[in-house]
Amino acid sequence: MFSVLICDDSMVARKQAAKCLPENWDVAVHFAKHGGEAIAALKEGKGDLLLLDLNMPIMDGYQTLDAILREDLETQVIVISGDVQPTAHERVKALGAIDFIEKPVKPAVLKKVLIEHGIMQCKWPEHELSRSTDDELNSDIRDCYQEIANIAMGKAGDHLARLLNVFVRLPIPNVNLIEVSELYMMLQDIELKDQVSGICQGFIGPGVCGEALFILSDSSFDDVAKILGVEGEVDDQVQLELLMDAANILIGTCLNGLADQLDLQFSQGHPVVLGQHRSISELISQNKMRWNRTLAIELSYGLEGYNVHCDLVFLLTEESMKVMNYKLSHLLED
Repeated sequence: MFSVLICDDSMVARKQAAKCLPENWDVAVHFAKHGGEAIAALKEGKGDLLLLDLNMPIMDGYQTLDAILREDLETQVIVISGDVQPTAHERVKALGAIDFIEKPVKPAVLKKVLIEHGIMQCKWPEHELSRSTDDELNSDIRDCYQEIANIAMGKAGDHLARLLNVFVRLPIPNVNLIEVSELYMMLQDIELKDQVSGICQGFIGPGVCGEALFILSDSSFDDVAKILGVEGEVDDQVQLELLMDAANILIGTCLNGLADQLDLQFSQGHPVVLGQHRSISELISQNKMRWNRTLAIELSYGLEGYNVHCDLVFLLTEESMKVMNYKLSHLLED
């Protein structure tokens, strides 16, 4: 029997991809949480077709494609990812992927790709799929938050990549219910010796409100100025303008990505400068009265070939989580 292997670190994404497979396609479906598990499954013959995510722990999609080439494993790979940068498309094609589908995957789009590449043919019998659903039985709201954040992060990264003509590194989103005293622990990727500058911008929608915290390492400013073609001295005023521009791009695009998935509309408040050239602990401690116990979604961005690092953290109130959890629960049921 023809077998399909779905590789994604998100339980929600694996479940949605499986549901998007054509219902008249007689296949066995298997799952992997990262590239290492996928390679092991392929060696066992469990993947005539591999539906592969890019941003995963342990072994990401690029590393998985490289391993498939090196070990000459027989499979056809379709990448399904929220990283929609043109360079990402080019890289996966160069590594042997036959196509690229943007998250969240749609049944009609997946079926079209399967037919175009001759993977699915009309001669196959029409009856219900035999699906292995191990790992897919329990709903996980936290995983759902991570998945919608991953898609929103990919859209923002694509916008940034096209605007600046760079390749944006997109790590896995970090989702936690935290106290404000724990906020700076989320930002441990920022070196303790490095000073940072930060902006906060409130947002509100039906039943949902929160703030977006944008933090840029001070060591990033010279390369940001270079990318944007800024000439002359990069003084505090220029740095503030660069900080505001970068925050505006990422916050707005990410909020739009979240709103589209949740069928919400967000209004944004005026950005507030939290501080310039501070330690991360100082920046947060001086503004801690702004935040209470909250759901924090951290998105970390880097630009390949440049010394640029920034963090974007969405902070949602506990009351907002009730609305968000309700909407996310329907994503698990659909």
